[in-house]
Amino acid sequence: MAHSVTLRRPTRSGPLISLVPMIDVMLILLVFFMVTSTYLNLDMIPAARQGDQTSAPAPVATGTVLIRLSADGVPVVRGRPHDARELTNLLASRLLNDPLTQVLVLPSGAASTQALVAVMDVATRAGASRLRVIRLEARP
Repeated sequence: MAHSVTLRRPTRSGPLISLVPMIDVMLILLVFFMVTSTYLNLDMIPAARQGDQTSAPAPVATGTVLIRLSADGVPVVRGRPHDARELTNLLASRLLNDPLTQVLVLPSGAASTQALVAVMDVATRAGASRLRVIRLEARP
């Protein structure tokens, strides 16, 4: 006794909604926003200028560490390049001796924002509470 099996497909209830036009519109919007956006704006990071004055007198620090950030993103202290671990050890030892040591970061105009943030993170992890980003401006 052989039984036959019949498979029936359900009938479609209406037209299918295609997502292709929506994907096309989203791609066009993505390209538009990518072209019109500005990704590198160093003015959004507050920088200390020569004329900046604070209303309250700040505690006097006995030491200052100047970190120059080169164009390739390598931090340089006293003419010697450092990696993140060396810079952390250097700052931690300086801050251990004098917790009010001021850390100044002078980024090159060609340095990436990510490299600047990485140096600021290293200084913060080392315990720096007086951290400033400075920039040199051309004289008129």
